[in-house]
Amino acid sequence: MCKVAKLDAIEAQGWSLNPGRYVGVADRAEDDFAFAERLEELNEELTVLNSEASELEERIANNVAKLLEAAL
Repeated sequence: MCKVAKLDAIEAQGWSLNPGRYVGVADRAEDDFAFAERLEELNEELTVLNSEASELEERIANNVAKLLEAAL
């Protein structure tokens, strides 16, 4: 967002340099999906990712324990 603004326009905005005061916002296209269905899909994906993260966390902990045992 940018615009070349004259001093009188900036003064009219209370000397604010916030770009939102000088540049319009484009209209967003309507989302063409069912919110509840999309939320359910995302929740299922999150469940899978959390499960994978737990497995990886356990593997890392086991590997660190083995390294520490070998170092002693």
